[in-house]
Amino acid sequence: MDASLPRAPGASAPARPGISPEAVISPAAFVAPGASVAAGCRIGPGCIVGAECELAEGVELVAHVVLDGRVRLGAGVHVSPFATIGLPPQDLKYKGEPTGVKIGPRTHVREHATIHRGSVGGEGWTVLGADCLVMCVAHVGHDCRIGNGVVLVNNVMLAGHVEIGDNAVIQGGAAIQQFVRIGRMALVAGMSGVERNVLPFGRVKGYRAKLQGLNTIALRRRLGLSKDAVVTVAHAVHDLYRGGRPEDQVAAVAAAHPDNPHIAEILDFVRDRGRHGLCPFGRVAEDEELDGA
Repeated sequence: MDASLPRAPGASAPARPGISPEAVISPAAFVAPGASVAAGCRIGPGCIVGAECELAEGVELVAHVVLDGRVRLGAGVHVSPFATIGLPPQDLKYKGEPTGVKIGPRTHVREHATIHRGSVGGEGWTVLGADCLVMCVAHVGHDCRIGNGVVLVNNVMLAGHVEIGDNAVIQGGAAIQQFVRIGRMALVAGMSGVERNVLPFGRVKGYRAKLQGLNTIALRRRLGLSKDAVVTVAHAVHDLYRGGRPEDQVAAVAAAHPDNPHIAEILDFVRDRGRHGLCPFGRVAEDEELDGA
């Protein structure tokens, strides 16, 4: 029996392979044969769940959600109306290969957000961790790797292959270029254009984003660092940039702070600089801010 057939409101899903009898599926939803829907899932009206999708316990698709391709939603994931997950990547090289999206437990995906499946040019999967919040109209491009607890505010745009560390915050309207890496607990200010990598705990801003300093709120509140400890990390970052290329200052900064785990994390990130290098350090000029408005 097809899960889209009418039944009493709030009734369990009809018996069908892969569909838990404890799932609640609207008569106005379509769940394709082959999909896996666990106990406690709720699928609202207008939702479309493709044949290769797997929904863990307690997933809720509120209404008019589209899941396509190999989508894996962890326990307690919540998806708001008109979001789409797993549609093909906006990559001209993509030829329909069997790639997909994985989203960790308790992540919330809000209205009109789009999360595209991976490509064979990456590792085949777009991945979001647990406890993330993807706000309205945000876009997560193919092959992105998003850590746990990440917040993408409204209208954030992530190109393909972007990597974001745990508990980073990307504020509204920011655009991240492909293959850029954003470190753990970094903060990207709203409307910024990020073309280079952002240090862990870094705070960047600007039409062409520059490092403004540290995300001191995260260091104090999330890590519990004292004011003096935060100042020590800030001085180390200034020392990285003071002599020109940060990559050339790693050894000296490491020698000056041999037992500081937060500075060590920053230095490891600098060593693994990737293809884009690091955001430059500097204040954003007022006219540049106006140009980016």
